[in-house]
Amino acid sequence: MRSDEVKRGIDRVAHRALLKALGVTDDEMDKPFIGVANAYNTIVPGHMTLDKLTQAVKEGVYAAGGVPFEFGIIGICDGIAMGHEGMCYSLPSREIVADSIEAMVEAHRFDGLVVVASCDKIIPGMLMAMLRLNIPAVAVTGGPMIYERVSGEKVSIKDAFEAAGMYKSGKLDDAGLKLYEDFCAPSCGSCQGLYTANSMQLLTETLGLSLPYCSTSPCPSSRKLRIAKQSGKRVVELVKQDFKPLDFINERSFENAITMDMLVGGSTNTVLHLPAIAREAGIKLSLDLFDEISRRTPHIVSIDPASKEMIVDLDESGGVPMLIKKAKKYFHDEMTVSGKTLYEIAEMAVLRGKDIIASPDNPLHKEGGIAILKGNLAEKGAVIKAAAVSEDMMRFEGTAKVYDSEK
Repeated sequence: MRSDEVKRGIDRVAHRALLKALGVTDDEMDKPFIGVANAYNTIVPGHMTLDKLTQAVKEGVYAAGGVPFEFGIIGICDGIAMGHEGMCYSLPSREIVADSIEAMVEAHRFDGLVVVASCDKIIPGMLMAMLRLNIPAVAVTGGPMIYERVSGEKVSIKDAFEAAGMYKSGKLDDAGLKLYEDFCAPSCGSCQGLYTANSMQLLTETLGLSLPYCSTSPCPSSRKLRIAKQSGKRVVELVKQDFKPLDFINERSFENAITMDMLVGGSTNTVLHLPAIAREAGIKLSLDLFDEISRRTPHIVSIDPASKEMIVDLDESGGVPMLIKKAKKYFHDEMTVSGKTLYEIAEMAVLRGKDIIASPDNPLHKEGGIAILKGNLAEKGAVIKAAAVSEDMMRFEGTAKVYDSEK
């Protein structure tokens, strides 16, 4: 085991003494050491309950015969950082996350790794670290926030942003504004719709780096705790099998992730993150590949901000496994961290409620929910979430407005 480098031999007496200072027993010295990267904090709603998920992961590690060691990772809330200088720190934090995990894992010679996160730049940073380190690893994503209603309509964090504009234009009074402020983010979890956080959770599961239904099971659900515990057990099995991410992650895995992105109309930021994650595996993803897959992949589910349906509705519809089951011909049957292939997992898909996933033979749009545009304003290419663009915006005549700042 990798961890033997810090716990075996005469020259490691001091190392063992330090481990025993942590409470590690003699018999645990013979067990796999598992690093658990926990992005828990009390500033990000998606991360405020990751301490409970991490505890479940550690229980799973113990149950399977491993020894877990938890360490902390930073996390920035893009929503709170938005619209001021704080946003300048969001994307760089992705690299800090990846580098921090690499430093902790390599310094302490962990045999396996579980990463626990929910939000925008944190999940991509953790996936980058998983592929860079290439030791047995599992991702546990924290899941979506549930929704509540205002005036009988489902609301998400998007509606809180829009409420500010409605108030300024005189379409909403003080009491109405307060309702949106109080009910648009009602619980723990990543913001309810298909923004970057939930998009990356869906793609993590599609890549095969998290267990089935991990991406869509709601943050407050005890099912999420069970998945976390199973993930802790699974990573110990992976160590014993010496089954590493790059043993099953390949170019086809990333094509699957892009395909999922197009089926659901995910965040445009996925075009920023997937190439960075792929680069850690020695794989290059071009804008042309995104464009090619978009043109051949139908858009089959519409989720906020493109509609009033939320990620928890997608979960009731069968989540990622059901999306793959319905659109099977668009995916490669790749192996996943669970030990099952995507097709095998898809066969077990369960519909629990309203079905919001359209048939690929009768899609919402014939082409993918994300489009790559090229022209004199963006000669190297630009990305647009076509799934959320209304028909009356598809053509425009007049002077183009180009913004180079959020301020």
